[in-house]
Amino acid sequence: MILSIESSCDDSSIAITRICDGALLYHKKISQELDHSVYGGVVPELAARLHALALPKILEETKAYFPELKAIAVTNEPGLSVSLVEGIVMAKALSVALKLPILPINHLKGHIYSLFLEQKTQFPLDVLLVSGGHTQILHIDDYDHIYIMATTLDDSFGESFDKVSKMLGLGYPGGPIVEQYAKEGNAQAFNFTVPLSNSPKMAFSFSGLKNQVRLCIEAHTPMDDTLRADICASFQKVAIAHLMQKLNKVYKNKPLRHLGVVGGASANLSLRAELEKFVQSHDAQLHVAPLAYCSDNAAMIGRCAIDAYKLKRFVPMDQILAHPRSSEFIK
Repeated sequence: MILSIESSCDDSSIAITRICDGALLYHKKISQELDHSVYGGVVPELAARLHALALPKILEETKAYFPELKAIAVTNEPGLSVSLVEGIVMAKALSVALKLPILPINHLKGHIYSLFLEQKTQFPLDVLLVSGGHTQILHIDDYDHIYIMATTLDDSFGESFDKVSKMLGLGYPGGPIVEQYAKEGNAQAFNFTVPLSNSPKMAFSFSGLKNQVRLCIEAHTPMDDTLRADICASFQKVAIAHLMQKLNKVYKNKPLRHLGVVGGASANLSLRAELEKFVQSHDAQLHVAPLAYCSDNAAMIGRCAIDAYKLKRFVPMDQILAHPRSSEFIK
């Protein structure tokens, strides 16, 4: 079995995964959402302190599995450096105490492997990664070969939802809140423009759309829930349209057989519905992670770690450091 630790942002999580068949034997996550909600976003120093409290509590529940462990896996990039360090320190302590090797795991690669929880790995695969920190279209040939076909120039898809929610005074995390309000709103109420619609760039940008929403809010004060719902619906429609427009551009002359969608924002059901239409038009198949495992979690790190273990991607302890930015993917 492999014990995996995830602490890249504001979720403390540990999982136990069986190597031979990928079975998830144990998984627990402690969210910090309530602690950060009063600030409207994640406070790194607070996140680190909460990880230091939560991770040992979860680890205590896994001691029965220790005799069967073959490796310790831990997220080491990308993420908040102070949060990553908490998981890495625990992984190194366990490595010394249990005499086990360490597998450093890229957090974004973990999201990709959330598609394969308790399933066989299926590559080659194209993936739309939408999270609070990243928006990318990726092509994956295998564990080591991941190519970026499009990425964001500024804000991410998930981050834009958080910022719109904050501007409307709706709370954090913004993704599920904005999505819920959008269900009650009129998506035609405000004519926000799709970013980069006339640009040939294979890239995303959400900062301009965020600014459009800010100006709209300033022009419609005082605000009531009907207006909030209409703004959320109009914003969500355009944010998703931006993703779909670039997907259509990428695959205009490129074959598509399998498309996965991963990351915390992949739980958005309106986005999933649009992606279903998209893959049907290309006679392709859509792969999604279970809703419970879209956000950050150690189960996906453990699933990724199985392939890393089989490839013997062990790294000496003194070389495992926290990297705030991803260094693995090929642009």
